[in-house]
Amino acid sequence: MRAYVGVTDGEWYRFLAARPDVTEVNFWRPSTKAAFRALQPGEPFFFKSHHPHNRIVGGGFFSGFVPLRLSEAWSTFYEGNGVESLAALRRSVGRYRKAPLGPDEDPEIGCVLIRDTVFFPPDQPAEPPPDFAPNVVQGKGYDLADPSYAGYFGLLMQRLLGHTVEFDLSEPWHRPGPVYGDKRLAPYRLGQQAFKAVVLGAYGRRCAITGGRIQPVLQAAHIRPLPVGGEHRLDNGLLLRSDVHTLFDRGYLGVDPKYRLQVSPRLRAEFGNGEEFYSRAGEQIAAPQAPRDRPNREFLEWHQDQAFRRA
Repeated sequence: MRAYVGVTDGEWYRFLAARPDVTEVNFWRPSTKAAFRALQPGEPFFFKSHHPHNRIVGGGFFSGFVPLRLSEAWSTFYEGNGVESLAALRRSVGRYRKAPLGPDEDPEIGCVLIRDTVFFPPDQPAEPPPDFAPNVVQGKGYDLADPSYAGYFGLLMQRLLGHTVEFDLSEPWHRPGPVYGDKRLAPYRLGQQAFKAVVLGAYGRRCAITGGRIQPVLQAAHIRPLPVGGEHRLDNGLLLRSDVHTLFDRGYLGVDPKYRLQVSPRLRAEFGNGEEFYSRAGEQIAAPQAPRDRPNREFLEWHQDQAFRRA
């Protein structure tokens, strides 16, 4: 099991601590020079304030990392970015960059996505890890199989979860995600907003079926919907134009396990339309480059069997 302690400024954590209803947050970085690879989804992430306060003020569970344009981060997470407005987010990012942002500048920032966040009462912060040096700027990862950390992080985990529980910190452990679906798949589950963000990034901001790039109409679609056993998982997602999303959900469009587009004959029979899609039938959709990010065969087969209108 691993954990990470990230350094945060006072404005960010105080803003979010005052909003307990915001439980999915963006622990953003002002640039995308380095991806965040210290944790797997579901592993614990703790927030430590800067010196001289220098205390653990809360934490949550890692949900994913994705580079997003600043405006995308705002439209996805809103106050979960730790500020009250897009203008405030621009000012905050600008303070950490070498030069203020220009009026039309919309840079990519690194979005470390944390779900199920908890902030400790202001008068009850925790001491930082004993070996956390004052000159650490971004944060530090810990392998909890090391027995010297077991007692410290065991107590932090209990505070984060809100109840006493025993952990074998030498074994992999992940915070379970939504209650839907097979619990064995829990490590891959994302928060709702993180699901939208990572699908947007994995599909290169293009509709998987049409290639459309008009972002306001692009939506993260679930292959197997949540109410019938689906989950917020990248491999259960497709980035689709809003009308294509509706047709996919209603079974007029489908994707087979070889990532080929299927078009139901019902689309023409019921509406006398759909030539845009019939001309693409049998073509491969634009799937993510990384094999682990591509649609899961099990979910595609579920959609084929349960949702797609064959005739």
